[in-house]
Amino acid sequence: MRWNKLGLVSGAQLWAATGHATAPTPYLLSNDVIRVFVSARDGFGRGQLGYVDVSSDDPTKVLALSNAPLLSFGGPGCFDDNGVMGVSVVCPKLGQLYMYYVGFELCTQVPYRMFTGLAISDDDGNSFSRYSKTPILDRSDEELFFRCGPFVMIDEGLFKLWYIAGSEWTEITGKRMPVYELRYQESVDGVNWLPSGRVSMKADGADEHGFGRPWVIKRGMNDYQLFYSIRRRSLATYRLGYAESTDGINWIRKDEEMGLDVSSVGFDSNATMYSAVISVGSRIFCFYNGNNYGEHGFGVAELVA
Repeated sequence: MRWNKLGLVSGAQLWAATGHATAPTPYLLSNDVIRVFVSARDGFGRGQLGYVDVSSDDPTKVLALSNAPLLSFGGPGCFDDNGVMGVSVVCPKLGQLYMYYVGFELCTQVPYRMFTGLAISDDDGNSFSRYSKTPILDRSDEELFFRCGPFVMIDEGLFKLWYIAGSEWTEITGKRMPVYELRYQESVDGVNWLPSGRVSMKADGADEHGFGRPWVIKRGMNDYQLFYSIRRRSLATYRLGYAESTDGINWIRKDEEMGLDVSSVGFDSNATMYSAVISVGSRIFCFYNGNNYGEHGFGVAELVA
């Protein structure tokens, strides 16, 4: 694949204290508008869900911004009391959206925990309400600290879920970092899930210690593409990866074919992460974050070959 980087889109929101626009999650609002859901941070670094509407003709052109958070952090002691990050949106029925989001909780014996919550919109993404105050992917014996980064697809009458799970930490240059792998499972309603999923892809165990934010495209009956982020000990920052599958479960890694790496200077000079790919007519766009988890906004690239 070869991508043409179109540029940076600022994530600045009137209600946010920083310019962060983490985990851009595109949704085709109309033929002319792509709504990109992002997590923007308050003065304490807690993420809140908002959106940036961009032109489908030129995705670097901002048309509108949410004027208030669509979903804020949870109450004290909740699994998402230190911030939320929307990462996947599906449309179960006309006018309704399911937003699957990561909730962050700070801890004392381990640095933090991350579990998956569900928020529902009945006005096509203009507002969201929590399905529950507890996560729909909560801790389990096999997935103790992390059940997060969900990507959900409605396919063949089922909700199919790819997500990140793990129960371990590793130390890198004096800092404890998570260890996790890609897992997969299915649900009939998108709400109730099993306590653990099937391992779909593991880190190499040498340099890699985890993956981030899977995004899956189904091109044909037995033709799946996986876009994801790779966390390495040697780099201490994310890079983008790519894999293919005939069943959506067992993946052949083809990271060298991703073709979207760091730039020599600018907002994505140290990291590329959290890719999300969307087709608009005959064009294919990739939304992604650069340095420091989208500190300056999110990038947009267009597939050219």
